[in-house]
Amino acid sequence: MEDGAPSSDLLCPEKEVFLGEVENITFLNLNCMDDEYVQGLVQKEINFGFKKEESLVLSNGFRCARLEAITWILRNREIFGFQFQTVYLSITYFDRFLAKRSIDREKTWAIHLLSVACLSLAAKMEELKVPALPEFHFQDYSFDSRMIQRMELLVLNTLEWRMSSITPFVFLHYFIGKMLPESLPDHILPRIVHFILAVMKETNLTEHRPSAIAAAATLAALDHRLTRKTLEYKINSVPSCGFLEIEDVSTCYNLMQKLEMKKLDSSKLINSPDQSSSKLRPINVLENSSSSAGTKRKRLDFNNTDNE
Repeated sequence: MEDGAPSSDLLCPEKEVFLGEVENITFLNLNCMDDEYVQGLVQKEINFGFKKEESLVLSNGFRCARLEAITWILRNREIFGFQFQTVYLSITYFDRFLAKRSIDREKTWAIHLLSVACLSLAAKMEELKVPALPEFHFQDYSFDSRMIQRMELLVLNTLEWRMSSITPFVFLHYFIGKMLPESLPDHILPRIVHFILAVMKETNLTEHRPSAIAAAATLAALDHRLTRKTLEYKINSVPSCGFLEIEDVSTCYNLMQKLEMKKLDSSKLINSPDQSSSKLRPINVLENSSSSAGTKRKRLDFNNTDNE
């Protein structure tokens, strides 16, 4: 993945990722959310290695590609009735894969095929009813079953068949019970999900423990204007949440806070009669961007898939 592409390739129009309806939300593991069970989840996410694996640093060209993948996965979530943890898991696979293998920026078909394979694998892990492979369509691309299966195998081999990953959604009922008042407004749960999906869009998911994202989203849904001191106080006031890394929670909360303020500012701009459409410009992803991922990643090549 080389820098220096034409500027038109580096412009990612600012748009709201398709979230679909977040009113009807179901989660797994609802009947066993005591402290002992949650400690088991925490140990599992620690053993899995969040924040310890090779980090994915998005190159300029892949920011828009990743956003497009997320948008497609969210649309298919609504089409097939998938759970939100299936969406999150598929993007975790996507990020982990690109942290280990590179895909040429020009090969958009390969990125789209990776999106299909990651969602299909996540559905097989989480869903009771999984669509047949030909039912997954990526806009103008129609991949046959054999091609999707080969990419699935490549993903499995690249991730060393470590597919049972924790997501923030398994923690939500626990944090809601610990951090929020007993009488909750109806909008709180969809708002928590909104914050989790917003972070999913903006950051590499392997960099943050799912418990930290879940805790930050729970607090942000209650109040997105907390100071660092107040945030720490709220976390420390719940003794059973001592497993949380406050710095990680704070980082996630600050990102949610910034995204919420940006959303509010954009809403005011759009609704202001004094603002013209000419002032709405695309985002140049070169701004504050990092270099491409390191040299440890292997290049995607179907010719040697069977030898992995």
